[in-house]
Amino acid sequence: MSRFFSEKYKSLVPYTPGEQPKDMKYVKLNTNESPFPPSKKAVEYAAAEAGKYQLYSDPECTDLVAIASRHFGVCKDCILFTNGSDEILNFAFMAFCDCDRPAYFPNITYGFYSVFAEINNVPYVEIPLLEDFTIDINDYKGIKGAIFIANPNAPTGIALTLSQIEEIIVSNPESVVVIDEAYVDFGAESAVPLTKKYDNLLVTQTFSKSRSMAGARLGFGIASKALIQDLNTIKYSTNPYNVNRATMAAGVGSLEDEDYTVENCKKIIATRERTANELKALGFEMTKSMANFIFARHREIDGEKLYLELKARGILVRHFSKPDLCQYNRITVGTDGQMDTLISAIKEILGV
Repeated sequence: MSRFFSEKYKSLVPYTPGEQPKDMKYVKLNTNESPFPPSKKAVEYAAAEAGKYQLYSDPECTDLVAIASRHFGVCKDCILFTNGSDEILNFAFMAFCDCDRPAYFPNITYGFYSVFAEINNVPYVEIPLLEDFTIDINDYKGIKGAIFIANPNAPTGIALTLSQIEEIIVSNPESVVVIDEAYVDFGAESAVPLTKKYDNLLVTQTFSKSRSMAGARLGFGIASKALIQDLNTIKYSTNPYNVNRATMAAGVGSLEDEDYTVENCKKIIATRERTANELKALGFEMTKSMANFIFARHREIDGEKLYLELKARGILVRHFSKPDLCQYNRITVGTDGQMDTLISAIKEILGV
């Protein structure tokens, strides 16, 4: 770093995104992208905006908010679109956390939470998961601060039930509860309906996973009008034009083509279950994933070694060095063909 870098950030450890190597062509199963292209409507609508790039995008995302509010059954003032769900999560750390209201989240979860806390100078508490990687909801009752829970969790894929989430919300009436639903469309139950019942709930989602728009960067939050007003204060104090024209239009096209999204999710779920069964037959242990990935280990081969052996064969999965996770690999669910390639490579590595 340079000698000009602010002292307040010198100890900051940035988030590490999944690797994107260019040395060869890989079967890419490491960043939880969809194996399917975006909706044709999304592509067409985005392309139509390319000739208008000389104009700023609509800061209110009017058309996108209108169709999303109908789709999710919430009022227009209860939804806010952002540059990926990472942005609205960062807004939440800025808006609802401070020295008197720390952030609380699991010790094994989305790695950006601790980064958001650090960069915003927010104290935080990491609550240990149980030995089976599940969340004990009793650990999240009576919290005096903001709560952040990824549901399904990452990288485990384990989901809480809606009744468990509601129990956490009810037990913390003076705290904001943020439920990060990046993977909710792959088998979990959304807490969006609860936003009409509780004014301290913020639900965030993304178009990156189930809607095949990771490269477009589109996320959103749904909450009470008051919470959305708070978040808009942060947005309009940082970047009013945070969603570009093409991405906004692509979002409209995607929501107009919901059948395409639903069908792709069904395919991914089916492929996930088939692959999980094949891995179990090879001696793997795994969590019950409700996401578009599998979190698995094999007792006869080191987690990092398996990751490196797969990479040498042109297959990328995500390995984590954290002690509690180092024997596991997170495997994105790709196409049936990609998963067949993975299974064949694993059999070769295991010598079976």
